[in-house]
Amino acid sequence: MSDTAATGSAGGTHKARKRGRPGPLRLLFNNTLATTGLVVLAAIVLAALAAPLLPLPDPDVTAPADRLIRPLAEGHLLGTDALGRDILSRLVWGTRVSLAVGLSATLIAAFFGSLIGLVAGYAGGRTDTLLMRGIDMVMAFPYILLALAIVAALGPGLINALYAIAVINIPFFARNIRGITIGLSRREFVDAARLSGKSNAAILFGEVLPNVLPVIIITMSTTIGWMILETAGLSFLGLGAQPPQADLGSMLGDGRKILFTAPHVSIIPGLMIFALVMSINLFGDGVRDVLDPRLKSGALTRPVARTAVDPKREAEARRHSGSVLDVIGLNTQFHVGGDIYRAVGGVDLQLEPGECLGIVGESGSGKSVTAMSLMGLVPTPPGRIAAGSAWLEEEDLFSVDDERIRQLRGADVSHVFQDPLSTLHPLFTIGDQLTEAIMAHRPMRRSQADEKAEELLRLVRITNPAERLKVYPHELSGGMRQRVCIAMALANDAKVIIADEPTTALDVTVQAQILSLLDALRRESNAAILFITHDFGVVSAVCDRVAVMYAGRIVETGGTEAVLARPAHPYTGKLIDCVPVLGQPGRRLDAIEGRPPVVNALPAGCAFAARCERAEDDCRQGEIPLTAFGEGRAVRCLHPLKGEAVDA
Repeated sequence: MSDTAATGSAGGTHKARKRGRPGPLRLLFNNTLATTGLVVLAAIVLAALAAPLLPLPDPDVTAPADRLIRPLAEGHLLGTDALGRDILSRLVWGTRVSLAVGLSATLIAAFFGSLIGLVAGYAGGRTDTLLMRGIDMVMAFPYILLALAIVAALGPGLINALYAIAVINIPFFARNIRGITIGLSRREFVDAARLSGKSNAAILFGEVLPNVLPVIIITMSTTIGWMILETAGLSFLGLGAQPPQADLGSMLGDGRKILFTAPHVSIIPGLMIFALVMSINLFGDGVRDVLDPRLKSGALTRPVARTAVDPKREAEARRHSGSVLDVIGLNTQFHVGGDIYRAVGGVDLQLEPGECLGIVGESGSGKSVTAMSLMGLVPTPPGRIAAGSAWLEEEDLFSVDDERIRQLRGADVSHVFQDPLSTLHPLFTIGDQLTEAIMAHRPMRRSQADEKAEELLRLVRITNPAERLKVYPHELSGGMRQRVCIAMALANDAKVIIADEPTTALDVTVQAQILSLLDALRRESNAAILFITHDFGVVSAVCDRVAVMYAGRIVETGGTEAVLARPAHPYTGKLIDCVPVLGQPGRRLDAIEGRPPVVNALPAGCAFAARCERAEDDCRQGEIPLTAFGEGRAVRCLHPLKGEAVDA
């Protein structure tokens, strides 16, 4: 067993820059388009706010003698319009008016629309029906025709145009917020607030509103540009700003009659409308990304379909020709802001055909990241494979192209996840999902796929499989859903099955059934199983060998019986001590003191030293290698529990 040099020493190389998670501004500036929009918008807003201070002529004073002067003329940088008014002055003051109207309309629509959506979604019943049918009536009219009708009823004017634009956008906010509120009002934290005696108003505005507020802000940031555009449209038709007052829409309307003789009169305000709306939309997209918790990863690009592999990675040669899976020096990192989280720091694994290897460790030790790295399922950003190789028979999984990875996923390597309810699609029947898994890799007719799906359900001990194919995931129990997921994993005779804590969410009876089923199926199909768990009791039931992980590295490996009977690493011993034993009611179950180290600042030497009673000074210095400890075993410890380590 060996470690990859790419992981670096636990002391020097692991001293990542401690900048913490990037703040909102830093996240925003990582988005080039959003930053560009912010810069343009800031320049426009500053110019509009500074309008009273700038040395500009009165925008409403006419000068017939100076009419239709071309841009760049002396005293008139952008020229004049048909009445001799300075276009630059009118542009700055008109932008000020358009911004004020657009922002005001957005605030009005957001306030009343969000209030309607919150009340309707939380109250439900007749209140919901009454409010939403009123919203539906408003939405039944084309929005621009409704705005024209409102302005026609109230009379032309900028304030009336503002009201019209606000009214027609209230349904947009109301329907969005109502949908989110309905989901939140059924959550456990709302039930807990009710049980504490809070009033409905206190729950609505103290519990639900804070969760909805980011969505309201996101919606405002992405719609204010359209508000400005709609207001400009009404002014263009003469229903908004009235002479001599200027806004961008009225300026555009003034120039349409002389478009061919003096195009600058209409082109200049048109370009300003374009720049203003585009900058607001780009900035709004950036704000949406910053407020989305799923994208707070140090970069604003969406995760790609496959984990990024460092192009400078040096592929390791395959070491075990007889194994179906040979992982060498796997190093997976998460780059978050200025920090580098070394979730997996140099892992070696081998799997023989028909063998079950258990990976054990506390939460956060790197078990799932190791398994997901093999088929490129770690999200990028922020994850990336920095070093190592993973050989599936004769193919290095980190070197093949994306199309080959797609072919291998679900065919040669399949995955069984922890929560079957979230794994299975809620809108498709079990049969649809099973046949999809089959037909994705096997060209066959649907009738043949249905027969294969029925056979798979029978294989995983599901009774009445023909009828079960017609049901939806929510109609099955947790154990039955997990059996379906196992059936999908077996659909294409996979060589390697990765089972990521598949029994954690199940009761002990169903857990025993699933473990027995997995053990029987891998013996029948000769498939190798990589079994991830934190429970040594589960390992003893199905695994031939075990690898114990801590802080992203394997600290002990060997045969299951040998490791359970004679653990070498102190961490392994403490994990085993946490497992209850039948017939020993007085046995003390001690928790492991302390917490695992954060993987962006791993200590020098042994990462477990701070929690280990046997740690000495040499444990906190240099690199601790994984050395042989008897036949078929290895341990990463200078002072193992029983006996001394033997050189390989």
